[in-house]
Amino acid sequence: MSDTKVSANEIIKARSNFLRGTIEEGINDPLTGSIAEDDTQLTKFHGFYQQDDRDLRNERKSQKLEPLYSFMLRARVPGGVCTAEQWLIIDEIAQHLTRGNIRLTTRQTFQFHGILKRNLKTVIQKLHQRLLDSIAACGDVNRNVMCNSNPVESQVHQQVYEFAKSLSEHFMPQSRAYAEIFLDEEPLNKPDVESLYGPTYLPRKFKIAVAVPPHNDVDVFTNDLGFIAIIQDGEIVGYNVSAGGGMGTTHGDTKTYPRLGDVLGFIRPEQAQAVAEAIFLIQRDNGDRENRKHARLKYTIDDMGLETFKAEVEKHSGVSFAPAVDVTWTTRGDRFGWLQGYDGRWHLTCYLPNGRIADTEQGQLMTGLREIAKIHQGDLRMTANQNIVIANVSEQDKDKIEQLANQYGLIRDDLTWLRKLSIACVALPTCGLAMAESERYIPKLITKVDALLANHGLANQPIVMRMTGCPNGCARPFAAEIGFVGKGPGHYNLYLGASPVGTRLNKLYRENIDEQQILTELDGLFERYAKERDGEEAFGDYVVRAGIIAPVYQGREFHA
Repeated sequence: MSDTKVSANEIIKARSNFLRGTIEEGINDPLTGSIAEDDTQLTKFHGFYQQDDRDLRNERKSQKLEPLYSFMLRARVPGGVCTAEQWLIIDEIAQHLTRGNIRLTTRQTFQFHGILKRNLKTVIQKLHQRLLDSIAACGDVNRNVMCNSNPVESQVHQQVYEFAKSLSEHFMPQSRAYAEIFLDEEPLNKPDVESLYGPTYLPRKFKIAVAVPPHNDVDVFTNDLGFIAIIQDGEIVGYNVSAGGGMGTTHGDTKTYPRLGDVLGFIRPEQAQAVAEAIFLIQRDNGDRENRKHARLKYTIDDMGLETFKAEVEKHSGVSFAPAVDVTWTTRGDRFGWLQGYDGRWHLTCYLPNGRIADTEQGQLMTGLREIAKIHQGDLRMTANQNIVIANVSEQDKDKIEQLANQYGLIRDDLTWLRKLSIACVALPTCGLAMAESERYIPKLITKVDALLANHGLANQPIVMRMTGCPNGCARPFAAEIGFVGKGPGHYNLYLGASPVGTRLNKLYRENIDEQQILTELDGLFERYAKERDGEEAFGDYVVRAGIIAPVYQGREFHA
């Protein structure tokens, strides 16, 4: 591999001995809370990032101390489903080995913050004891595979869940590094072989989601690869396949842009794995390994051309796409409260503020979920909107679960749809990329925006609003009707015009504005919306129809 024609990350991967690097030596070094710089790239493949508390950086620097290093660990939980027993170990780890809370992500999994280096192996081993792991939760690999949470049609959910699990297992890295370094397993007397990935893995991260219309709760078109289940008579007869979605962009760089996946066509269920593998391998072999900002599948497709890419997928998979089946999308949000499935079992979806599970003045969410898990006979499902479903509750257990959920603040009747539909990334103080606040700020902003809506007779209007502290797009802000992306402390870019169901991107409306400017802009827009909207027209659809913002369906239109 030529050092002059690939990015630094490619060199690190190539020299890593299949993701080992010097990680083991680094985590056993008691003289520092950090690990070697190259190893910070490799640990992502094992599911964790090195971070430090940015709130304390200056103070510690003035005391001539190194930054307060700790680690964020993210788990691999296909479809977001875990057992009650697994939830109890997640809770135990959070209480004793982290900052004391749990964070649900927009990829239907959980992550811990504030793990000290000396506790990393303990955390991973405790997860392993309950059949959980963090392999490939981050890094240049296939990330956690998402699927529709579906608390009603349980039979269909089981099918898409099993499919999501099979994809997760199929694209699991084969390196023994995780087992040897963190689980203390002995090396095998044979070399590592990555038959799908190769020694340098993928050029960038790769994301897969499975959606069940009419609910686009997984934001399927924002993923590199999407499977849209086509259902007839309660059975999945096949999938529409989409490819090329991705949210990340870079401020000021018009060569980078968010993109929604293009639908390639329809396939039968038994063809799905071959098609997935073909798309995966085309990206492995054709993705940009020199410029990481241009390395996602979305750019590979745009560089190749969609029809050429589609032909390559058919060639590699041996599958010919049939015409896509028409589908209707109705919502992206979660279905809160109790819903009964086809089999008579109950499912309770609970709102979690931006996915943060903690005991606060607003509710003892962490304690509540722990107490529920102690008696729950079903499973728990993390959603792509950072909420949780207490699923498969029997009729005889429903009252007990509801009593606990009410007692600890997991059931609330004071939430507006703006708040329930919002999502945000972690941002400050732990994310090293954050330019502005997100999770800590958006609850206050929602209160003020809700007041504006109420002033214009729009109280409880369902609007998808999302916020990130940087343009990497972890909370999918470019697919929000109102999107905020951090530009600097207290300042955000304001984006408008995405479809309420996730089939159109938004576009920059105002750049680098503070809270007062945000509220002034939204106040004027809501005034017009209240007077001019067509019936129950969604806000994102209105601003496009009214000519306030141009529609964006293709990534290359985003900066036009």
